[in-house]
Amino acid sequence: MAVTMTTAAADRVRSFLANRGKGLGLRLGIKTTGCSGLAYVLEFVDELNEDDELYAIDDVNIIIDGKSLIHLQGVELDFVKEGLNEGFKFTNPNAKGECGCGESFNV
Repeated sequence: MAVTMTTAAADRVRSFLANRGKGLGLRLGIKTTGCSGLAYVLEFVDELNEDDELYAIDDVNIIIDGKSLIHLQGVELDFVKEGLNEGFKFTNPNAKGECGCGESFNV
């Protein structure tokens, strides 16, 4: 499987989709940016694109486009709360390094 998701992440995505009132699922992708080269992108999906792969995980649809899939094989998506901060955390076995601020990674 290309991606896994913790229960906390699945619960959070379901909550976002319910509050939004519509949507097929959540897109997990990458974009070129930052000092290390790549950054994760999360966005709602209302329609699938031709090159999208759909993964149903814990009743949540995760959609990954074809060009991002190679960099996201084996990624685990988690949702963590640390003090007043909360957000999605990515554990990516393909990442060889990260920038100092943690905003981008390289493979």
